[in-house]
Amino acid sequence: MDKKQSRLRRAAATRRKISKLGKHRLSVFRSNAHIYASIIGPEGNRVLITASTVEPEVRQKLAGEAGKGGNTAAASLVGQRVAEKARAAGIESVAFDRSGFRYHGRVKALAEAAREAGLKF
Repeated sequence: MDKKQSRLRRAAATRRKISKLGKHRLSVFRSNAHIYASIIGPEGNRVLITASTVEPEVRQKLAGEAGKGGNTAAASLVGQRVAEKARAAGIESVAFDRSGFRYHGRVKALAEAAREAGLKF
């Protein structure tokens, strides 16, 4: 079993547990260059809100920084942005789905920024 298969196995286990809860899911994906966050409905079939380092507004804020999308500063900015969009849509509470990634570095920065911006999980 390689690294990617292990991560996907962990992600599937987390998603099974979240589906039983019946809550909105804050799903995170990270690549080497960017980080993406999506809020998915309780049924698991609709993406309601997205935020990422690829969005033009985020790119403008990160324009002067090195790395631009692959660092913890960018991840915390995406966390704040997804929380603001969720609050505007009336979503107060979510279940955090780290997609099998360790709760460390950029994933942790995104989660803490979303919590500070008022999202509960």
